[in-house]
Amino acid sequence: MTLLVVALASSTLLLLAVFMGFVLGWANKAFYVEVDPRVEEIDAVLPGANCAGCGYIGCGEYAEAVVHDGASVALCAPGGESCAVAVAEIMGVEVEETWPYRAVVHCSATLPQRLGINDYRGEPTCAAANLVAGVQGCVYGCLGLGDCVEACTFDAMKMIWGLVQIDYEKCTGCGACVEACPRGIISRIPFKAERVLVVACSNKDFGNDVRKVCQVGCIGCGACARLSDLFTMDANLPTLDYEGNSVEKGDFEKSLEKCPMESLVYVGKPSPEDLAATMDEELPSRVEPEFETTVDQAEWRG
Repeated sequence: MTLLVVALASSTLLLLAVFMGFVLGWANKAFYVEVDPRVEEIDAVLPGANCAGCGYIGCGEYAEAVVHDGASVALCAPGGESCAVAVAEIMGVEVEETWPYRAVVHCSATLPQRLGINDYRGEPTCAAANLVAGVQGCVYGCLGLGDCVEACTFDAMKMIWGLVQIDYEKCTGCGACVEACPRGIISRIPFKAERVLVVACSNKDFGNDVRKVCQVGCIGCGACARLSDLFTMDANLPTLDYEGNSVEKGDFEKSLEKCPMESLVYVGKPSPEDLAATMDEELPSRVEPEFETTVDQAEWRG
């Protein structure tokens, strides 16, 4: 009797296994989706950062978009030009003229240059501080709590004196910092030259109001726009069209000289001419910190 039960159970399991194998085989053929081999080839040459800087969720989705939807072969910022060339070869197309995109910060005020700063004891993130009124006088400027630094997976950003600084040797232009900044003072622009001029201010208030909250903010005087037609005034703030073809070749020296504040700055790698111009400058003497407190300065009696 026992052998009969075992044999029946074994037969049932065997039949069930055969049936399930048949069902799976049928489903594999019925629902099979043919994958274009170019998708896998493109996915293999992409850096695998999955940063979404191209506008797609990940490298795999971008590869599918290139093959099936005709997306540009030059959208991968971390991969750069070499990646664009490799993808173009797989697709059998020419690489359109393109430039690397990098992040720029539209604020130049360090902590000592910001006026009206109040004590903030909430969650130490820019996203949280941005919800609190009166954290600092300028409601447009960098909050200095480093959400962008945390978002950068390439270690290209750091905070110095409460202001984010970008290491352009490491920046890939993925755009993670742009999404992380609650005040929208970081943007991605095409670097058509090693160094580009940036309007390092986002304050659109009138000059007198700007002076009350910042020592280096743009006062909207319009001097830069009067001296160069590459600038356009927008709500008291000059802007530059980086998508145009003349910004990288523009002569901004007169605008820089006339700017009464420190709102126009060059960012990126210094050119050989810039290095040559400063090679004879004397570096300031090293300042050693004095570890002295108010206790050390107190006059003790008794």
